Amino acid sequence: MTTITLPSPAKLNLFLHITGQRADGYHNLQTIFQFVDYADTLTFTLREDGMITLSPALADIASQDNLIVKAARLLQQQSQSHLGVDIHLNKIIPMGAGLGGGSSNAATTLLALNILWNLHWPNEKLAQLGLSLGADVPIFVYGRAAWAEGVGEALTPLELPEPVYVVLKPDCKIGTREIFTHPALTRNTPPITVSPHAAQHGQNDCEAIVSELYPPVQNALLWLKQFGNAKLTGTGCCVFVDCSSVEQANKILAKSTVDGFVTRGYNLSPAHKALQKYLS
Repeated sequence: MTTITLPSPAKLNLFLHITGQRADGYHNLQTIFQFVDYADTLTFTLREDGMITLSPALADIASQDNLIVKAARLLQQQSQSHLGVDIHLNKIIPMGAGLGGGSSNAATTLLALNILWNLHWPNEKLAQLGLSLGADVPIFVYGRAAWAEGVGEALTPLELPEPVYVVLKPDCKIGTREIFTHPALTRNTPPITVSPHAAQHGQNDCEAIVSELYPPVQNALLWLKQFGNAKLTGTGCCVFVDCSSVEQANKILAKSTVDGFVTRGYNLSPAHKALQKYLS
């Protein structure tokens, strides 16, 4: 096998509670992750010379700083592989949107190169490696909708409804650090027990700060709330609401003056579904 092509899906945080701040500055969280079928596409072509390349170049980030390249180099170093790869990225997930695009790209890279380089690492080992790249990378490595705690790495798989979502993307990009370092951020939400129903009843503790700092997000959220329990995802700019049907979702999106898309939630990552043909 010399080429692997995989989707690199976005995620939604169905709720996000911040239950405390640790001595190292990181925050303890409770959240539910679910995948959607809105995805980048990554193609990996084997090289024998150990070189790692990524194309096309992204305007907002240097190649060596891209999590795709970082993931590939880290796996190469830790596995002591002498193989390389040419990686082509078709990018549609916006950055700073709260959809986990960079973390998903890193995880998809680890999963693909594990096969392409014949490493046979278990997902647990890949997830541990991915955690050093970002707290959200493990959820994409495991590929199952899950309840997450700690900094987002302590995962309990969940079976959730798989609804259709409308996701709106206001015209702004939000950095995670900006939100998590804000002095007014809620950091003391009482912990709750693991439950899929928290998706309906929980809130996003970052929503108030993001709305205050970015009026386009606040406006999109207020508009979308007329159709249901709309929420912010992660610390980014995207807001979403679940719908009863594709038809309803398309009608809502057609009324919006904000860019967005209709997508479906999945408990099994589209990347892992696509991986099966390479593993059989």
